[in-house]
Amino acid sequence: MLSRVANSIYWLGRYLERAENYARFIDVNFNLMLDLPGDLKEQWEPLVLATGDKDLYQAKNQGYNMQEVIYFLAFDTSNSNSLISSVSKARENARIVRENLTKETWEKLNETYHFVKKASESKVWKNEDPRHFFEAVKSQILLLYGIADSTVARTEGWYFRQLGQYLERADKTSRILDVKYHILLPSPKEVGSPLDFLHWMALLKSVTAFNTYRRLYGTIDPSCVVEFLVLNKYFPRSVFFCLREAEQSLFKISGTNGSGFSNSAEKSMGELRSKLEFDDVSDIIATGLHEYLEHLQVKINFISNQINDNYFQIKDNFVSQTMEQG
Repeated sequence: MLSRVANSIYWLGRYLERAENYARFIDVNFNLMLDLPGDLKEQWEPLVLATGDKDLYQAKNQGYNMQEVIYFLAFDTSNSNSLISSVSKARENARIVRENLTKETWEKLNETYHFVKKASESKVWKNEDPRHFFEAVKSQILLLYGIADSTVARTEGWYFRQLGQYLERADKTSRILDVKYHILLPSPKEVGSPLDFLHWMALLKSVTAFNTYRRLYGTIDPSCVVEFLVLNKYFPRSVFFCLREAEQSLFKISGTNGSGFSNSAEKSMGELRSKLEFDDVSDIIATGLHEYLEHLQVKINFISNQINDNYFQIKDNFVSQTMEQG
C-alpha cells in the first residue's frame, strides 16, 4: 500500500473518532449542567482543557460560557480539532482514497459531513438545547463504524484505520479522566457527596462506560473508576484495551507474529502496553494520577510520531495532519 494512501486511511480513523468523542463530551456535559445545583456555575472550561486547546480558546474568548465553548469545540473552523474540522478532514481523506472505501462507507461519511455543515450554517449552537444535534452526530459515526465492520475487507487499509481510531480513543480517555481528577477535584468535604457522584457519573458517561461500570463494580468509587478506564482488559474504551488493539493492528500491518517488534513504533507500543498490563491501580495512585496520565499522553504522541516516521514520512500530504494537541 502506498504511504500516501495509508496516511489518509490512518487519519480518517483518527478524525472520525475525534469528532465522535467531541460530540459525546459536549452532550454529556450539557446533561451534567442540567443536574447541577442552581448555585453552581456551568463547568465548560474542563472540556476545553481536555482537548488541549486552552491557549487557542483564550486567545479568542474572554470567558467559558456554554455557547462560546460549544461553538469553539464543534463549529469553529479555525480550531483544527473542532468537530466540524475533524469531520471535514475525515471526508477529505476519504475522498483522496475513495477507491479503497466501500460505496456505503463513503455515502454515509458524505452525509455526515453535510449534516454537520448544515447545522453550522443554521447556528445550532445558539439553540437552548442542542443535544439532538450531538446525539445525531454520535449515531451517524457509530453507524459508519458498523458499516465498515460489515463491508470492509481486513487488509492493510482496515488495520491502518483501526490503528488511528484506537490511538485517538486511548488519548481522549486519558485526557477526560485527567480533567476530572486534576481540574474538578472536589474539596475534602465534597468527596463522596452527591456533587462528587455527579461528576464521576458524567465522566463515565462521557466514555460510554456508566452502565458497564455499574454492572462490574456497583457503587462509584474513584479508584475503581481509574482502574476501569485505564487498566480494564475488556472494556473497548479503556486505555489498555485501545493500546492492545492498536498494537495488534501494527502487527497485522508489518506481518509479524506478535513476538518482539519489527520497528520503533511496535517497540514503543509494546513497552507502553506491557507497562499497563502489569500495572495495578495502586501503582497509578502511588505515581500520582495526573503524572501517570500525563506520561501516557506523551507516550501516545511519541508513538504517533513514530508511526508517521515508519509508515508515512509525512510531508503535508494533501491534508495537513498532525497531533495538534498539547
